[in-house]
Amino acid sequence: MVKTESNGKSLKFKFLEHTADVKFQASGKTLEEAFSNCVLALKETIAEKVKVKDMTERKIQVSGNDLESLLQRFLEEFLYLLDAKDFLVSKIKEIKIKDNKLTAIVVGDEAKHYKFSNSVKAITYNEMFVKQIDNNWVCQVVLDV
Repeated sequence: MVKTESNGKSLKFKFLEHTADVKFQASGKTLEEAFSNCVLALKETIAEKVKVKDMTERKIQVSGNDLESLLQRFLEEFLYLLDAKDFLVSKIKEIKIKDNKLTAIVVGDEAKHYKFSNSVKAITYNEMFVKQIDNNWVCQVVLDV
């Protein structure tokens, strides 16, 4: 089954077939929008169809050697926040990417208030890519569940 999520305007992300793990592609007109949509797909994997309240803001800063490592570290930060800080993201308020460095302001709530549908163990490099296709950025990610 392939499931897609959209905001009514453009496709944010879609889940793809994968034998054991969760695989998705997220896109956006900008690199920042594509990365933000990856976070939404990760949140949907962790807490399917759950509306997370906008209670707390957190700042995230990561860097990478290339766009794939930057994306991997960015998404791993959300697993760290969930596991170590009991924080579940609801949305990306602000995101900036320059020279393989990313800063973001994210909004969410205490994870203990929500029911989870999947436990994501890691963000893998398996089949990962970040590339520009036509006028859109597309990211593909496989989550180890």
